[in-house]
Amino acid sequence: LLGQILDQWFESEPLKATLATDAVIGAMASPHTPGSGYVLLHHVMGELEGQRGAWGYVAGGMGALSQAIACAAAARGAHIFTEKAVCHVLLGKDGRAQGVVLQDGTEVRSKLVLSNASPQITFLELTPQEKLPKDFVQRIQQVDTRSPVTKINVAVDRLPSFLAAPNAHDGRPLPHHQCSIHLNCEGTHLLHQAFTEATHGHPSSRPMIELCIPSALDPGLAPQGCHVVSLFTQYTPSVLAGGRPWDEQARNAYADTVFDCIEAYAPGFKASVIGRDILTPPDLERIFGLPGGNIFHGGMSLDQLYFARPAPSYSGYRSPIPGLYLCGSGAHPGGGVMGAAGRNAAQVALKDFRQL
Repeated sequence: LLGQILDQWFESEPLKATLATDAVIGAMASPHTPGSGYVLLHHVMGELEGQRGAWGYVAGGMGALSQAIACAAAARGAHIFTEKAVCHVLLGKDGRAQGVVLQDGTEVRSKLVLSNASPQITFLELTPQEKLPKDFVQRIQQVDTRSPVTKINVAVDRLPSFLAAPNAHDGRPLPHHQCSIHLNCEGTHLLHQAFTEATHGHPSSRPMIELCIPSALDPGLAPQGCHVVSLFTQYTPSVLAGGRPWDEQARNAYADTVFDCIEAYAPGFKASVIGRDILTPPDLERIFGLPGGNIFHGGMSLDQLYFARPAPSYSGYRSPIPGLYLCGSGAHPGGGVMGAAGRNAAQVALKDFRQL
């Protein structure tokens, strides 16, 4: 249990709770859930520019990362189709993957197919079910994809000023504006309480909030004097109590709760808001293809990691379909903007390609 690990090393409850957020981020779990300690390890095991456990902002926004990957691929001769949804994986008479079919009927032929869509979309929607082992299909259907995350993107006309560290007179960003700001994390019991509410179908009344202001480091993201604020919040259930839908009223009610919490730490925040975009778990699934809204394509629990990700005997990026590989967050080692799954899958696919 993460709680036991933190109690062993630290005395400060706010520090323990702040560290605990990385153990439950994106997970429908509390600091008291068995296995939660691994999720914390997963988020600090890497490095950024030589600094272990460090994270960073992508200059130009997250879309700039996609553009960098696209440019690198194009430089190597790749052809990129955008706004072209894949309908299904094309199989030959020998059962091998031979390309993909787009929704407009276009066939894109290839010797290998790598999918960074979720295992659920790859194997339950894009692949003929009769070509897959029944136990494999059952395993993919049983993957826990519950997600507690509601992402809120906010545009503000001035920098938030926190009671604990008021803004400078010139309005310039201070060091804490350039970091992750954790709110409602004074104690691990608050995280557990927020989790418990969501398990009963209710959005947290005092949600865990991770607030980032990327424009504090990258001014080009917003007009002068304005900023963009990214709110990673939980816990929100995918399905509300009583089967109620996540309609506009429910979305706005939860966002208002989040903003009320921020207002308590940074008076004037609500008055500074000039726009907001609310993405609940169903929205994240519909827009980005994340199963259940899960940012990791499936829970990072011990029963869904390592040799069991996405299914036992298929953790090596190959699938039951020869020539079809899984290279996204649903493959080993799981989620995070690190590219490890893609790099590993590419090496396996390249090895197989050389043997064709």
